[in-house]
Order: sequence, then structure tokens, then C-alpha cells
Amino acid sequence: MTCPAYFNSIHHDGSVRYVQPQEPRLNELVTLRLRAVPEAPIQRVLLRSEDDGEGYFLPMSAEELRPGAAARWWRVELRLKMPVTHYRFLLFTEDGAWWYNGSGLHEHTPTDNEDFRLLADYEAPHWVRQSVFYQIFPDRFYDGDPTHNMRDGEYEYRGLRARARKWDEPPTPKGLEALVEFYGGDLQGIAQKLDYLQELGVNALYLNPIFTAYSNHRYDVCDYFNVDPHLGGNQALIELRQALSERGMRYILDIVPNHCGALHPWFTAAQADPNAETADFFTFNQRPDDYATWLGVKMLPKLNYKSEKLRQVMYAAPEAVFRRWLQPPFSADGWRIDVANMLARQGRDQLAVEVGRGIRRAVKETNPQAYLMGENFFDATPQLQGDLLDAVMNYAGFASPVWYWLNSFAAFYKGEFFTSSKPWTAEALAASWQAYRAGIPWAIAIQQFNSLGSHDTMRIRFTCGGDLDLNRMAAVLLFTYIGTPCVYYGEEVGLGDATSQEKRQPMPWNPDAWDMELRTFYQKLISLRKNSSALSEGGFQVLLAEGNRLAFLRDSEKELLISVAFRGPGEQPAFDLPVAHGAIADGIEFIELFSGRRARVENGLLPIPAMHTGGAVWRAYR
Repeated sequence: MTCPAYFNSIHHDGSVRYVQPQEPRLNELVTLRLRAVPEAPIQRVLLRSEDDGEGYFLPMSAEELRPGAAARWWRVELRLKMPVTHYRFLLFTEDGAWWYNGSGLHEHTPTDNEDFRLLADYEAPHWVRQSVFYQIFPDRFYDGDPTHNMRDGEYEYRGLRARARKWDEPPTPKGLEALVEFYGGDLQGIAQKLDYLQELGVNALYLNPIFTAYSNHRYDVCDYFNVDPHLGGNQALIELRQALSERGMRYILDIVPNHCGALHPWFTAAQADPNAETADFFTFNQRPDDYATWLGVKMLPKLNYKSEKLRQVMYAAPEAVFRRWLQPPFSADGWRIDVANMLARQGRDQLAVEVGRGIRRAVKETNPQAYLMGENFFDATPQLQGDLLDAVMNYAGFASPVWYWLNSFAAFYKGEFFTSSKPWTAEALAASWQAYRAGIPWAIAIQQFNSLGSHDTMRIRFTCGGDLDLNRMAAVLLFTYIGTPCVYYGEEVGLGDATSQEKRQPMPWNPDAWDMELRTFYQKLISLRKNSSALSEGGFQVLLAEGNRLAFLRDSEKELLISVAFRGPGEQPAFDLPVAHGAIADGIEFIELFSGRRARVENGLLPIPAMHTGGAVWRAYR
């Protein structure tokens, strides 16, 4: 079916132009608005919502259409009687009746799964929306105090002896040997490089695990209550907190509540004695060696949240792990929960919601503004309804679709990649983004944790095949898409290459090894992200998704931003970008962020000059 052109102009999202107030309370009236182009043959609009499971309709009123207006608006007031309120729109047009929800326009009657959602009494961590994160793998960032570095053979782990490495030596690519080599990066090193990070423009840090463990990644924690001495110990974290506070910066910690290391005293005691105090922290089929683990890895025994005592230790008690590190003198600003999709889930015992709500309650009681973010490579929609997580590492909803568009589709299972020979189209990219936004409240979508790479994935430079133009284009998408952007350490200077899948290299500190143009590019994008109302609070609408080119709009009351991405190859000839369906009036002049070029909207079109592979950001003010 060929859809009428005005269909593309029908738009609603959760931003301030469409929903007020932005943080409603229970039983408060919320004003909702819908827009379309003035000539759209829309005869009537109804809002469909529900109270306690019973659906109902509210008629929407057409606002006065001003001469020369770029859009026609409808509005309605909706009272929030539940913590989560679903709604969608029913439009009667000359072309029939149409439903409009988070996944778009539908002729069939959709289910409630992709309705727009409003949260009542949800307290967002407001600082997150003004933040640009920088992810640090502590052992590989900077050695600030060599006196507590690992020594060769200091201990044996999984049959291997710990090994000290020189900073300029490449890491062992894979295998158990890679887990027990240490470069000496520490918390003092992070503190000593805060001037560098502040100059880059980032204002929040995400630190991979820092608690005492035997591997360099420290997801095999053996003491949740102390910072690893090789990273500087507890005092180093206190001093890092003080240094960050002096610069107005924040940080979040990484925690592994799903499992611990097999050398944790909790586990060794439980393994040796069925009557140990921590015996019920784990699931033993038969002692000592048949027990539940994370994905079959014997060194990572899974924690069993049927144990009330474990719940007390991890999050419920006043001195619990989740609470301790949010309190002075450490005062972390939030948590990243490792494998949050698997937490408290074990066969018959599916306790994820119960335990997740308990963790959230503990975290928010300790610091209402703490950011509670989880790892989830899959569909995290059930965790993102306001009662569990504030966000996830948005792989499925942002990063993976970008990777598939830049390179090719890939699925990973048990060490094997299943790949396609062709990259995704821009249509598939935009559709995937929309699918993962559709089922979550806007208040959550705007604080999702977006990145282009991490300690668990390929670096973006590898994904781009070493093509720096593609790298820059991906960065434009990262900093202008909905959510909170994160730079993985070294991305800004081009760390990584087209042939190596290594993602945990030591950070190079010799500027001669840096791509200075790329670093300047990142600095501009970071500055834009921190100073743009369109990016921190504005709406989102795809203007064009067509093969190897993509354009989308971010808009606030005062600002318009249009991101244009061209995947290549070769050169994109000049073309006219349709913008009328984004309610952008003729005569508005845009300026491109990097080139300074100007373009004016005429007849609903914005003339885009010829461009090579890469991204552009066009900015205008209302």
C-alpha cells in the first residue's frame, strides 16, 4: 500500500512540546499534543487510554491554526490514575481510521505493548540528561602509583600465575592467560588524568569493576566491601571522589550481583560445609563441584536470591553492598549492574522482578538521584517501566543497529558469529531503533546509556573497518540520538585498528599516537551534546531513511537539530531533504556544525550539499 504523504507528518513523542508536565504526579492532569501538516485531511482525533484495565476514549481538540503555521495541533488532558498509564491515538481521516502508537501508524488495531507510556511519581536522575559518560577499564587507563602494581607470580589463578605487563606491550588476544596479565592502571591514575577528561568535555565516568578480585576484569569478585589493593584500595576511591567533586564530575560503579568468584570466602565456605552461614547463597546439586554457575563457567558460581540472608547482605540491610558505596565517603552516583537480564533468574525460580524492585528501593532510599543502569544485550523492555532500572546499556536499541548498518548483521552465540554478507539498510536501522523505543516510557528513553563500543564488544574503529569517515559518522549518531552518550576510553583518539578485535588495550598517553582531528571532532560533539536543549530534552523524528543515508530531527521549543548520515561509499550528490513533515517552516536557516555552511528551507525542503561518507549536524533556532 502506498501511504499518503501526510502520514509521515503525524507525530507525537514524550518531549516537552507534546507532554506537559514532564514529571507528572499521580492524579495530576497531563496535556498531550499530536501534530500533522496543516493540509492533512484529518477529521477527528481520539485519545485511547485505560484505567485499571478498562479502555476508554477522550476526544482531542484542534488548536487554532495560525496563518503560515508549519503544523496543525490537537490536544487533550489526561489524568494519571496509575503509576504507568498507556495511551495511543485514533485518527479518522479521508483515507479511513488509523491507530498511532509508539511504533507508528497502523490500520489494524494494535495491542497495548507498543502504546505510549507515562510514568507518575517517577524520580529521574536529572543529572544524567546533562551528562556525557566516559567508560574506563581501570587496569588499562593509567598507572598512577606503581608501588601497588601486580608482581609476576604474585598469585596463582585457574592454574596460571599472575603476570605484570609493560604499558606498550599488546594484550594477550584471548584465553585464560589474558585474564591474569596486569598493566598497573589504578584509581590514582584516573584521578591524575581528570584534567585530560575535563578538557575532552566528559563530565561522568563509568568504571568497570574495582572490587577485590583475581582477574584483571574483576567480574570474579571475592570481596564486595573493599576496593582491590592493586587499584589503590578504598582510600584511592575516596580521593577520586573528592577530585571529581572539585570538577563537578560524577561517577558510577560496576557491580556483579548475579555471581561472584569461586575464590570468594562466601563460596569456599559454602562449598566445604553445607551448614556454613553462606551455604544457601549458592545452589549445589552435589557438593563440592556440582553447582549453578554463570553460563557454565566454574569460576563464577551463581548467587541464589532465594536466600533472605543474601538479599540483606547485597541490598536490603542498612550496611548492604548496594547502599555502602553510594554513601559518604565514596558517594558513587549510581550503579551499572552486570548481566542484569540474568539476575535472580534460575530455572524454576524467576525472582528478577522481586529482587530488582528490592535493589531499586535500596538504591533510591540511599540516593534518590542515583542512576541505576544495567547490562542487557537483548530486549530490556520489561526492566524499563520505571520500577526496576533507569536505563540499560542500549546495545539492542542503539549500538547493534548502528553496527549492522556500518558493517553487516551479526548474531553471536557460544563464541561463534553468524553473519550476513550485506549491511543493513537505513530503513532497517530506523525501524530497529523505533521498535526498541516503542515499548518504553519517554522518561526512560531519554536516559538510556548509549555507546559505540565497550569492554565486551569490538571497538568502533574495528567495526568501521578502520574507515575514519565512518567512525565520525557513527559518533554523530551517538551524540545526537536519544539518550545519554558514553565514550569508551581511547575512542576519541582512534584507539584500535581495522584488523584487531582487541578492546582492552592500554590507553596511549603519547599524543604522537593520537588522531588529533578525531579528538577535536569528539570535543565538538561533546560540547554540542552538553549545550543543546534539542539533545537534552528535545523530541525525535526520522526525516529520511533510505538505503545508505539517514536523517533525523531533534527539536525543542527553541532549537532544531538535523543529523544527516551518509554511509557511502563514494560521494553523496547534493539533494533536497524533505523537512515539512517535521513541522519545519520555510525560511528557517540552518548552519552546519563542522563546516559552517548555511542552508535555508524552501518549499518544505532543506538543500543538503554534496558530502562524502560521514555525518553532518545542521542547527537552527526558532
